[in-house]
Amino acid sequence: MLDGIVYLREKIQRIPLWVVFEDTRSAFSKDELNMEIAQIAVPAALALMADPIASLIDTAFIGHLGSVELAAVGVAIAIFNQASKIAIFPLVSVTTSFVAEEDSSTSSALNDIELEEGSSSNIEKVLLLPKPHTMNKMLTNMDQVHHKRRHISSASSALLIGATLGLIQAFLLIVSAKPLLIYMGINSDSPMLSPAYKYLTLRSLGAPAVLLSLAMQGIYRGFRDTRTPLYAIVVGDVVNIILDPILIFVFKMRVTGAAIAHVFSQYLIAVILLWKLIEQVNLLPPNIKDLQLGRFLRNGFLLLVRVISATFCVTLAASLSARLGATEMAAFQVCLQVWLAASLLTDGLAVACQAILAGAFARQDFERAKATAGRVLQLGLALGLILSFIVGIGLSFSSGLFTVDDKVLQVLSLGIPFVAATQPINSLAFVVDGIHYGASDFRYSTFSMVLIVLASVVCLLLLSSHFGFVGIWVALSIFMSLRAMAGVWRIGTASGPWSFLDKY
Repeated sequence: MLDGIVYLREKIQRIPLWVVFEDTRSAFSKDELNMEIAQIAVPAALALMADPIASLIDTAFIGHLGSVELAAVGVAIAIFNQASKIAIFPLVSVTTSFVAEEDSSTSSALNDIELEEGSSSNIEKVLLLPKPHTMNKMLTNMDQVHHKRRHISSASSALLIGATLGLIQAFLLIVSAKPLLIYMGINSDSPMLSPAYKYLTLRSLGAPAVLLSLAMQGIYRGFRDTRTPLYAIVVGDVVNIILDPILIFVFKMRVTGAAIAHVFSQYLIAVILLWKLIEQVNLLPPNIKDLQLGRFLRNGFLLLVRVISATFCVTLAASLSARLGATEMAAFQVCLQVWLAASLLTDGLAVACQAILAGAFARQDFERAKATAGRVLQLGLALGLILSFIVGIGLSFSSGLFTVDDKVLQVLSLGIPFVAATQPINSLAFVVDGIHYGASDFRYSTFSMVLIVLASVVCLLLLSSHFGFVGIWVALSIFMSLRAMAGVWRIGTASGPWSFLDKY
């Protein structure tokens, strides 16, 4: 009997999915892995929350100018954010993985070679190198040891792509500002057109700084350093908040002053990040061939398709809610914003997972990869359960802060259970994204998302037509459940980069 139990236990432990349940007692311990995750995740989550908080304060200042200015700026910000989102997510995610891989590989190579000045054994190693490319790489590494500045070609690639995308975005937004505003519903004779046009064109001048900053945030994340971006973002946001009342009210620049304050803060953040990065990395590649532009663009395009697919699904849900009426749309917006805002903490966990996993895979440290994946899945599930309780209780008692309309509150009460109950599912889905990116599994992540969106769109159309507002939230719950299941299935079947789990 005892032998049978031991045999069954061993069989279960050989199942790749067992990685999720293995060593659960250490999930909340202060071991080395948890400390590393916390050191990356906490500053990353705080940095993600800092900008929305600053934007709320920014909006409060603009709101004192009047409803016309507030509405105009709201439309302009929506256009800018949507345009930026298309480029931001692929750029940051790809950069984090590639920099972490290259940094880990370089560190491993230096440790293996153990170069020391005047060592005859090292001279022999140099003479025995079979390829000029390998010798050049070793000489580059020697230079890094002497000057304490790393050469990370993927960092140079990310900065070049970020700057190029930023300039393109700025040009396109400035040229097409009025047509975009009209498309968003601001008529040519509307009093909102002038302030919206001023704000959007000026805000667009900050696009190069925004994308450069995000590229550098990806680089720092690859180095497992999320504190430096946090400090830079906090400094930039504080300067923005200080400049807002001065430019808006003291100099009476109104929405123009708000835009200038924001753009100045973005360039300040970019300068701080670049200044600190230059101290660590030699950003000029020794050879143009060292740039990984093809790899960046190829995987970036995959993630671009993924972002567009996911955004389409959520946008369709909003559109279907709007067709139900103003009451349902208002309730949907409140639920959606809380639903998405709660994910910021989990995003920090996903960032930590991606950075640690990318380094582990680069070193072929599969034991570390296995432990990290299991730990973040456990932490993600625990965090989701905590968020479920907080959101469920908090939103039930604070829904009156969002609206005083009894009809909206009534519909809102139908959405609250879905927003709260799906938090553990959402947490797993976002953590799984970090696992995919850490393993550079971009192709599977994209294709699985496209298939999931296709199924979710069908669910949205069918369920919304039969069950209205509740049907939309059931469909969104299915969408997030499929995302989480697709990621866990990849690990559970030991497929793709996780094929090594079959050996354990």
